[in-house]
Amino acid sequence: MFVLKRECLTIIGTAHVSANSVEEVKDAIYEQQPEVVAIELDRGRYTRVKKEMAGIEEDDTISVTQIIKDNKVGLFFTTTLLGYFQSKVGEDVDVKPGSEMIGAIEACEDLGIPIALIDRDIGTTLQRALNKMGFVEKAKFMYGLIASLLGFGEEEDVDIEELKNPENLDDLMEMFKDEAPSVYEVLVHERDAYLAGRLLQLPQDHVIAVVGAGHQPGIERYLDNPETLPDLRDLEVINEKNGIPWLKIFLAMIPILFVVIFFLAFFNGINITWNIYEFIVISMIMGFIGSILSGSKIQSAIVGGLVAPLTIIHPLLAAGWFSGLTEAKYRKVRQSDIKNLAKIESLRDLWNNNIFRILLVVIGTNLGVSIATLVILPSKVFIPLFMKIFGG
Repeated sequence: MFVLKRECLTIIGTAHVSANSVEEVKDAIYEQQPEVVAIELDRGRYTRVKKEMAGIEEDDTISVTQIIKDNKVGLFFTTTLLGYFQSKVGEDVDVKPGSEMIGAIEACEDLGIPIALIDRDIGTTLQRALNKMGFVEKAKFMYGLIASLLGFGEEEDVDIEELKNPENLDDLMEMFKDEAPSVYEVLVHERDAYLAGRLLQLPQDHVIAVVGAGHQPGIERYLDNPETLPDLRDLEVINEKNGIPWLKIFLAMIPILFVVIFFLAFFNGINITWNIYEFIVISMIMGFIGSILSGSKIQSAIVGGLVAPLTIIHPLLAAGWFSGLTEAKYRKVRQSDIKNLAKIESLRDLWNNNIFRILLVVIGTNLGVSIATLVILPSKVFIPLFMKIFGG
């Protein structure tokens, strides 16, 4: 049921790293003194902001072990990169990311005005985005993020206040839509709907909403046409990707094919002892090399090499998880590693960041084992064995 009166709502579109936005938000709250202030935060981010405002320091160690176990490396990687870019821009203009939200919270606490949290959980948003992206789009999106991180491409001076101009926002959003349509759909269009829906559910009459300027046009369209809003519960569901996962099926078939070839050779009376030795040795060497070339500790490389033969046979396991887990025991990752990403100016700085070092080990080990699986083992072991079975 829609309760909020449209004419009693003031939407303030902000740039999340704008000093002017902070003053604009606080001035509006003090001047209007609304019944409630709605802010573009979810419960988790709000709690972190409040603790930070209170000067509460927590154990900021990040459990990379749990991230790898839960198979959320891609989600963590994306979240970290996006956090880096916002922190980087904020540092360039000497404004902390989310300062306008902090300003709104401070003004509300000063005046005793309640706060409404209207944003969707960030984990849900990013996971929905990743689930909707195809392989090519993911690769293109990640390449763009990493290229920007490493300083590739042209650098332009950005006027933060100009980004709030509706014409500039339209151009920016269209470019984002062209580059990553699935990400645009989830990060922009879906959240426009979610933010608008949450606003319409507010029981208070006089409301100020503090949202990113990029969301303001979409929110207003939904508020003017509430019948077009989707069910908000549908926007909170993390659906698996639709369609047949051909890549996963193909990768799963590879180890099955290897096992079938071994069994066929065995039942045809062909001595496969040497072939099994080759399979084990090549797998271990490539797992070890992939890990060590990615800059891992020797212990992590040994673990990656030892588990490589087993992970090739088991399609649900990856050697990189094991080498990454081992590396995480020696390289403790903290929230400060994410914050320090904004200070990265060179490849050396990036190399010294534990987040990327561990992720690099995971990727490097898996890459080494993938080369063994797709290139070396077929040519050195399985194709010759196949020829023996069917070639007489």
